[in-house]
Amino acid sequence: MNNTSETEGTGESEFPTEGRLLGLDYGTKRVGIAISTAEQNISSPLDNYTRQSVEQDQKHLQKIITEYQCKGLVVGLPVHMSGDEGQKAKEARRFGDWISEFAGIPVRYWDERYSSATAEEFLMNMNISRNKRKAYLDKLAAQIILQSFLESPNRDQKPESF
Repeated sequence: MNNTSETEGTGESEFPTEGRLLGLDYGTKRVGIAISTAEQNISSPLDNYTRQSVEQDQKHLQKIITEYQCKGLVVGLPVHMSGDEGQKAKEARRFGDWISEFAGIPVRYWDERYSSATAEEFLMNMNISRNKRKAYLDKLAAQIILQSFLESPNRDQKPESF
């Protein structure tokens, strides 16, 4: 996976190397949520959140950020195979910037190409039924995105193209 990281909004501050990070697989209907250890070496799937309203979404995400004392945010960036960003990438950036702003934590954007496909393949290999796969897919994709970020030697690499 290529890394795609960007600093924006509140995220312009130094990105933390210690403390839990929140990983998100952005979707217009659902958001997959993962959390890292405080040492930032392991990510775990946490939640599939079905979006409701701006107020409810903010309340839900703020509760998780506060409860887990998250120090940073990693949002999957859905880029095209060419590396170009389309409409969904713009939406993911707006979403990440919005969370960064209200939560007061820095954000990084990470190339999520193959994360959903990898999650789907993993779940299929586990012989999990189609309905149960759907229930796990988004949070597992968020875990894959966050783990990829955690394992990267260069977390600050800029996107190849805008």
